[in-house]
Amino acid sequence: MLMLSRRLLMPLSVAVAAAAATTVPAATAVPVPVPRSVAVADSVPVADIDPVSFAAEPAAPAAPVAPAGPAAPAAPVAPAGSAEPAASAASAASEADIAHHGHVAFWSDQLEIRLRTANRGPADVPASTVRLRFSEPLAVRQQLPPGCLWGGRAAVLCETGALAKGGQTRRTALDLRLAGRPAEVVVRVDTVWSGGARDADSANDTHTVLAPSTGDPYAF
Repeated sequence: MLMLSRRLLMPLSVAVAAAAATTVPAATAVPVPVPRSVAVADSVPVADIDPVSFAAEPAAPAAPVAPAGPAAPAAPVAPAGSAEPAASAASAASEADIAHHGHVAFWSDQLEIRLRTANRGPADVPASTVRLRFSEPLAVRQQLPPGCLWGGRAAVLCETGALAKGGQTRRTALDLRLAGRPAEVVVRVDTVWSGGARDADSANDTHTVLAPSTGDPYAF
């Protein structure tokens, strides 16, 4: 009885140290209650502790979330009744007929080109550009007329502007010099930009002209 009393009178720190030094079999281990004085505040949650391994128990798996059902398909939009006539009108409005005519004269190293450009419709052309290509290179040091620019050593591009259907003819005049003095030169004329309008007849805006070095004008 005296021995039991002495154990009960042992300080709490010594009892905890002795319990920690004592090996308890895993099968008979008992959790040691934590005194109220050192317990965590009631407002703070404490993880469950395995009394044998003193390791935190794994959290319970979250409940599976049911997948969301497929979204309802959008209601089809009925086409407007006037869509087809509008498309046909736009297609007809995008057709035009650009025509280039004129003459080429060549002598020595001089090349003279006079060009007339018109639009026979049925739609207006908001902007247009003609291209002239040559079988011989042009002299580098020469000034092109306003509205024209180089397309290479043997090509020139000239804007022919907006062309109203059946409207006024646009005129382009070029006086060029070749790099050499060949016996003849071939001039090719074609349209490279028609403002987005489709030209159903390209026979009157695409030409190939052979001009011998005689000074005579050769019409196209």
